[in-house]
Amino acid sequence: MTPEEALSSIVAEFPFEGYMNRGTMDACMNIAGVVSRHLGPGSRILDFGCGPCDKTAVLKLMGYDCHGCDDMRDEWHKRSGVMEKIVSFTAKAGIDFRVTDGGLPEYEKGWFDMIMLNDVLEHLHSSPRDVLNSLLEFAKPEGFLLVTVPNAVNIRKRVDVLFGRTNMPRYEEYYWYPGEWRGHIREYVRNDLEELAGYLDLEIVELRSCDHMLQKLPGYAHGAYRMFTGIFRDCKDSWLLLAKKKAGWAARVFPDPAGGAAGISV
Repeated sequence: MTPEEALSSIVAEFPFEGYMNRGTMDACMNIAGVVSRHLGPGSRILDFGCGPCDKTAVLKLMGYDCHGCDDMRDEWHKRSGVMEKIVSFTAKAGIDFRVTDGGLPEYEKGWFDMIMLNDVLEHLHSSPRDVLNSLLEFAKPEGFLLVTVPNAVNIRKRVDVLFGRTNMPRYEEYYWYPGEWRGHIREYVRNDLEELAGYLDLEIVELRSCDHMLQKLPGYAHGAYRMFTGIFRDCKDSWLLLAKKKAGWAARVFPDPAGGAAGISV
């Protein structure tokens, strides 16, 4: 099934009205395109922090062996009937969906062709070092890590700061959020992702800006936005990093005493 056909099918069957908006569909197509360029059908993919498995389900229909896990602790996940709908949807789609206790799932080491984290890293309250090193243990030799994150310096945030407005999530969302804050802690720029790949000892295959949040702009602004960010590409709303495990990869848990990104293999 083509990415377009898979997305159309998922939009028709998705159990949450309004979730599959313009930005979500753009993200699904972008990720599907990257995966299909680098992996053949039947490849095994783990979607860590998968949420309701929208992107996972698209890839599943395209012929990939998809697995998803999430702690399901976002406020909306706890609403009546939500978990039941997600479990039913993923079972029908044929996705191996697991709810974790906040830690890592138990999978065989070297089992996956790709580990995905889509809009996950910006929510972590601590360094991504331990979770990413642990997840990479599940990837095959020369397997892939695919990460998407919001751009900390996209054009909307740059303009807001110029006018004295925040580039962080709206204060109203933060103030009224029930319990532990599950919003963005640290967003990313290009250099952050370059350093991340270096610290993890991964080879960068793709690193580019992209549009995953166009639904936040009024329709009349899309043309001007695309024209501007087509020239100044680092002003797009999101980043995508695809990186590959190097031969003989081992997790690095200590910084390089000389101050570089190489670190010490253990």
